[in-house]
Parts: sequence; C-alpha cells; structure tokens
Amino acid sequence: MSCSALGRRLVACLLNISEARRRDLVETVARSAITDTHGNKREGITVLNIFNDVDYNRSVITIVASIDLIREAVLSACERACSLIDMNVHEGIHPCMGAVDLVPLYPLGEEVGLDDCGKEAHALATALTEQVTGTSAFLFGWADSQRRGLAKRRKEIGWFKKVLDMSTIKPDVGPQPTRRYGVTGVGASPYVMNCNVTIDTRDLALGRIVASAIRESSPGGIPGVQVMALPHEGDVEIACNVESVQGGPPLSSSNGEEKWPSFTIGGQIFCHAPASLITARVAELSRHHGVGIKGTALVGFTPRECQRLAERALSNGTGEFWKELHRVHM
Repeated sequence: MSCSALGRRLVACLLNISEARRRDLVETVARSAITDTHGNKREGITVLNIFNDVDYNRSVITIVASIDLIREAVLSACERACSLIDMNVHEGIHPCMGAVDLVPLYPLGEEVGLDDCGKEAHALATALTEQVTGTSAFLFGWADSQRRGLAKRRKEIGWFKKVLDMSTIKPDVGPQPTRRYGVTGVGASPYVMNCNVTIDTRDLALGRIVASAIRESSPGGIPGVQVMALPHEGDVEIACNVESVQGGPPLSSSNGEEKWPSFTIGGQIFCHAPASLITARVAELSRHHGVGIKGTALVGFTPRECQRLAERALSNGTGEFWKELHRVHM
C-alpha cells in the first residue's frame, strides 16, 4: 500500500498508562505495539511520541496505524502494560483507575469514520478482557451505545475520586474490577489534544478557580475544554483535555485570536481550540489574582500534525519514531 493510500486509513491511539517513573518499562510497552511476540517488526505501525510525567506517574504513548492494524498493535501494548504495572503499588498525583487507564482511538484518514473507530474500540475492549484475565473496561464516545463522552463516563465510574472502591464500579466489558489491573476506559471520538498550562503558585484552590472558568460547561468557558487543576512540580498545572467540536470555530473566536485548527471526518467539519487561546485565557485569569504563568506543554500533536508525521514515519518504515521526533518536530 502506498503512503498516500495508507494515509487515508490512519487511526491514532493516545494510550495512557499509569507509569512514568520507570522509563524502560514505558518504552517496553511502546515497543510491544511495533513488534510481535517473537521480536519481529510489525509493518505499518509507528509510535510517534512518548510523553512521561513523573509527578503524575503517567505516560501517553502515541500509536498510529491503519484501521486494519491498529487493534493488534494497541492490544499488544495493553497486554504488556498489564503484565508490568501493578495498581496495588501505584502512586501518582494524576487521577487514574487502571494500569492501562485510557485507550482512545481517533480517526485521522479521510476513509475512516467515527463509527469505524467505535467498532474497533469495542472489539479491542473485548479482546483485552478475554486475553488478560481480570481486566475490565468501560466504554465512551462512539464505542458506547449511548455515545457518552469521556468526561461523563469518568464521573459515572468514579474516576475522579481520591479513594476508589472497586466493588462499586460496574464495567461495560469484563468482570468486576480488581485493584491489580483497575478498570480501563476504551473508546473513540474526534481527536483530543492535551494542553497543560503551569501557573506560578502552589495555591490549588486558585488553580481550581481558573480551571472552572475555562471549562466548557461554565459560562464563558472554552468549547471542547475539559480541565483539572493539579499540583505539579511545586506549582499548579491547569491540565486540559481539548476535545474537537463539530462545526466551524465559534463566532466569538474571531477577535484577533489565532484561527481554530479544523479538519474533516466523514465529510463533517471539526475544529479545536488553539493552545494559544487556552494559554492566554489562563494567563488573564491568573493575573487577576496576582499570579503569572510559567509555560505551556502540549502532549502529542494536533490532528494534522499527527497525520503528517505518521505518514512520514510509515513511508520510511520507522517504528520507533519517538527517538527521531526532536529532530523533525520542535
């Protein structure tokens, strides 16, 4: 299959695992996506990026392949993560519920739709619970029969609670969750970016005020933004999931702001808030309280960047693209 043909069928998975302090372990999980059980390279699959956060003790592994190959690659990585990560001994600031905490699939190519990714995600959740005894999953987005979003499903499951009672969780797939593996969120949606803005304070209450003000559900909030305020490296981080929203940019975004990046899925237009807007809004709100910001970190890429880099990696047969990323994308 030519690169251009392959590009039309690409799917991305931003695999979230509950480990960042053992980098060798995280890379072992990543390599499991691009090699089989005999150590042979899987063609047509690349790991674009590995993002580690030691305070959160959480890593995000960006896996891209055609929709025909994505399930096998991601499932292999999930199996390896489950064999190496024990939630009985996990410690970290970021909320989490599973050794493999989140498995979202995002369509990148124009020949892949949300329904396609939803079916793959559902099949992946089933395969994981069948192949790793004791694992269980909840579904979200286009993998869920009600198409409930990730934020809603996390609230229903109890993902945000500090003390988890596994006996109260009702998974969609698999047995009652155990502490060993926890429960994994598996689903499909339009692309989601992570944009984290650090504010120069240790005051978590202030961070929560800022987070609440930019949250989509708040009056004047930013469409598509789901957000938490978390202690991070001695400061407070405004950690945002930037969901893609259907249609063009909101009318309020035209007042000198950076254009909202847009893309299409199945002929429908989607867009997402730019990082510059989120940073500016956090800076403005923090400044009202006499606090500055220290910087912004993007976890992963925009949808267009993800597709472009994946096509480049796959055309060169580069599975461990994360090792070359700093040379081609800064």
